[in-house]
Amino acid sequence: MRSIMSMDATATSEGRPLVEAIDLKKHFPLKSGSLGRHTQSVKAVDGVSLEIFQGETLGLVGESGCGKSTLGRLLVRLLPATEGEVRFEGQSVTDLSSRGMRNMRSEMQIVFQDPFGSLNPRFTIGDIVAEPLRVHHVSKGRAREARVSELLDLVGLDPSRKGRYPHEFSGGQRQRVGIARAIALNPKFIVADEAVSALDVSVQSQVINLLMDLQRDLGLTYLFIAHGLDVIRHISDRVGVMYLGKLVEVATAEQIFTRPAHHYTSALLSSLPVPDPHRTRQPLVLQGDVPSPTNPPSGCRFRTRCPRAEQRCADEVPVLREVDDHQMVACHFPLFSPNGQDATRGPALSHSEFPLIGKEK
Repeated sequence: MRSIMSMDATATSEGRPLVEAIDLKKHFPLKSGSLGRHTQSVKAVDGVSLEIFQGETLGLVGESGCGKSTLGRLLVRLLPATEGEVRFEGQSVTDLSSRGMRNMRSEMQIVFQDPFGSLNPRFTIGDIVAEPLRVHHVSKGRAREARVSELLDLVGLDPSRKGRYPHEFSGGQRQRVGIARAIALNPKFIVADEAVSALDVSVQSQVINLLMDLQRDLGLTYLFIAHGLDVIRHISDRVGVMYLGKLVEVATAEQIFTRPAHHYTSALLSSLPVPDPHRTRQPLVLQGDVPSPTNPPSGCRFRTRCPRAEQRCADEVPVLREVDDHQMVACHFPLFSPNGQDATRGPALSHSEFPLIGKEK
């Protein structure tokens, strides 16, 4: 498993986070009736604050519809925020003009989930990778052709095939094209939005290892969004857990997978299969369904499914607070208290029972 970087060490080396989200919100209005009146809103992201430091990978995990992808798009301003602020290297990008944001695009990029839908089928892969170079006037002519060949080679594709179209490549190869396009302008920050979820497991391993190699060689910083907890643990330095538009826990990967503090994190981990057929783990089954993001519960949004919920959980919104070094949890009654004493233990996963993807780092 990859080594865990300390938040303090990273922050000290850079002086400040590379990317910051401050009380970020994104509400999508719903309209109804013949006049199309705004009656309610989907609170996809509702008050998220986080920091991502230079050179690290922050993994983001949670159920479908919890706001992970929306948060990733807000950070690179593919979506405008309803409220809150995003800062890149200390500079606010929330209110940048179109021209200012265009200049910022060379510093932050995104790799999308669908390796086919994100590529223009009318363009050759050479044209797709060259497009950011053309838009930003980075190079032209032979220099641009050479750069495209270099990028394709960097992601493990044969440059001689750059005249072919996306449909002539496999899903894993198309995702490599998307990665080559993302790194064409030498960005500092990349959002990988479910970048391997549509791929076979064996191909996932190859793409994950490619991303880790590129991070090491190019000094990249990632927000890595995924459903697969095995993938998250393998690639992440720190992990954020989202539930219904809120961050409920942020900690190092080691802390999340060996000593979770939030009951929702514990439930996610308990659902993982144990690779040893002679060993079993009692799953923590959550009662009820995920509430609607248009009308989330008062107080703690997880309280309607939490086995530990009390009246305080309905009356008071929990805020992220530190319960251990670098481990923050938004819960009134976490699985262990800030002094380190266990309250109710969640499922801890040993290294031997947790399957890792690909090679060690």
